[in-house]
Amino acid sequence: MTVRAELKPKGPYSLRLSGRMSSDATRVVTDGLYRAVLRVDGGLERAQATQRVDGTIVVAADSEAGIDHVRFALGIDDDHSEFVRRFANDHLLGETLRRVRGLRPMRTGSVAQSLLRAVAGQLILASEARRIERRIIRAASPALDDLHAPPTAGELGRFAPAELARHGLGARRATALIRVCRTVDLEGLKAKPSGAVALRLSRERGLGPWSVGVVCLEGLGRYEYGLARDLGLVKLASAICGRWVEAEETDGLLAPYGEWAGLASVYLLAGFKRGLVPLPDAASA
Repeated sequence: MTVRAELKPKGPYSLRLSGRMSSDATRVVTDGLYRAVLRVDGGLERAQATQRVDGTIVVAADSEAGIDHVRFALGIDDDHSEFVRRFANDHLLGETLRRVRGLRPMRTGSVAQSLLRAVAGQLILASEARRIERRIIRAASPALDDLHAPPTAGELGRFAPAELARHGLGARRATALIRVCRTVDLEGLKAKPSGAVALRLSRERGLGPWSVGVVCLEGLGRYEYGLARDLGLVKLASAICGRWVEAEETDGLLAPYGEWAGLASVYLLAGFKRGLVPLPDAASA
């Protein structure tokens, strides 16, 4: 790697927090070290990043374009200070924001990869979804050393549903993934407003609010749409209400956060896992 850059994140940012549980077939994040394979100008490049004690992110890559890819993937320039300030005293988010305020969701190396993640993750355990995603990426895209390139829409769209089924993806989800990869300019969605993207993807059979949120949050780096109706949010809402709720009822959890609803979904899930979201005594017990 011949290019090195020292980048100061805008607003609170922790690479260690943001990288937790975010390794996949294209990147590895361990002990605060981010390593990834990127597609740059038709070729593959290596990149890595660490964070110094003063908060500076030190990035090394094979080119300046590789540095830019890492900036986007880590969300270094996407300051969420307003979110932290606005909801510092929020009943559900306040304690989480005090404890893990440097958390930002990492972005996938391609929009197509975020779509694969969105489709693979429907209605199954997250661990199994990640295994399916890994298997498909390894079958679809070239490798450099121990990591694979983020898959393109063309690489995913060339499969037949039966081929993806052998990697664990159900027939309906496989059909939806292939159809969208073949008919939608996924990378072109980066140039469109979030509302237009959500409307376009929502018209596709097999893509619901959660899938749209994954693409917007992890593929496009947008904070307006997020992990709506996630099973974790269903469990959280159920604990708050004292009864099992339907997925649609969790929309009320995110509604108060407006244009920050996507980021709020990430923080609510992070806080719930850490026991930082206040719950009724019976639910806590």
